[in-house]
Amino acid sequence: MRFVPLAIFAAVLSTPVTAAEAPAKVTVTMANFSYAPAELHLRAGEGVTIHFVNTGSGGHDFTAETFFAAATMDAANRARVGGAKGRVALGKGDSVDVTLVPHAGTYDVHCSHFLHATMGMTGKVVVD
Repeated sequence: MRFVPLAIFAAVLSTPVTAAEAPAKVTVTMANFSYAPAELHLRAGEGVTIHFVNTGSGGHDFTAETFFAAATMDAANRARVGGAKGRVALGKGDSVDVTLVPHAGTYDVHCSHFLHATMGMTGKVVVD
């Protein structure tokens, strides 16, 4: 009978304790007149941290007003996307993380710098 409490205690100690899952992390690279990936696929309602990196020779941005407006995020992350502007702007060599919960839809993305979109700096965010 003394072994039953010990067995229960041992079972409790061996049960793994898991922390809340961190959001998935994806990287978007801004280069000279392109995004990689050009089409970003996310899951609706699931938290994600998008790591934006500018590897280009000058400034670039990731402008997706509708995507960012539809997403749920805290005030700090909303500030990183320029609030209502829906734009992540980075200088050469800069990076930033934006954590959000995306809303289902297909959203257009472009660089708002002069002629960058015309030269091919466009893309899509697809949220299923």
